[in-house]
Order: sequence, then C-alpha cells, then structure tokens
Amino acid sequence: MLELEVYAAGLRDLDKILELDHQLSAIPGLRYKVDRNHDLVYLELDQPTITFREIRAIFRKLSLDPRFIGAIPSELRPKTKTQPLDV
Repeated sequence: MLELEVYAAGLRDLDKILELDHQLSAIPGLRYKVDRNHDLVYLELDQPTITFREIRAIFRKLSLDPRFIGAIPSELRPKTKTQPLDV
C-alpha cells in the first residue's frame, strides 16, 4: 500500500472539498480522507495508478498549493528516461 499526505492551505472551504472529492473519486483504487480542521488530505493507493505530479495538478486546478508531507513513494514518481547528449 502506498500512502501520501498532502497539506493544502485553503482546503477548509466546503466548495473546494466537494470539488476535490469529485476529482479524486475518479481515480481507481484511491482512498482518501480530508482533515478539514488542519487542511490535510491523507491518500492511500493499493497500486500506483497516478503520479504525484498528477495529484499536484488536481490540487492546483482548484487553486490550492499542495505541499507533500514526508517522502513521496518512488512508485508515484514518473518514470522518465533521459538520454545523454552527444557532443
């Protein structure tokens, strides 16, 4: 199981919570809990079906600035391959 904790100032607004619920409920295998009193969202995934960049984009779309608490699991980091430049 993968766990991620996000602090997002301004999350106490009920409209933002409802929109966040709408966005997160569309992600398969994601369970989450909102701590409205502390502007925190606890996320749990059985498998990496989304990257942390996509999660960050969801929060930013709602005009929230997400701050990830603790280490981001490596499974949630995008797997990009880089190639060295030939000079």
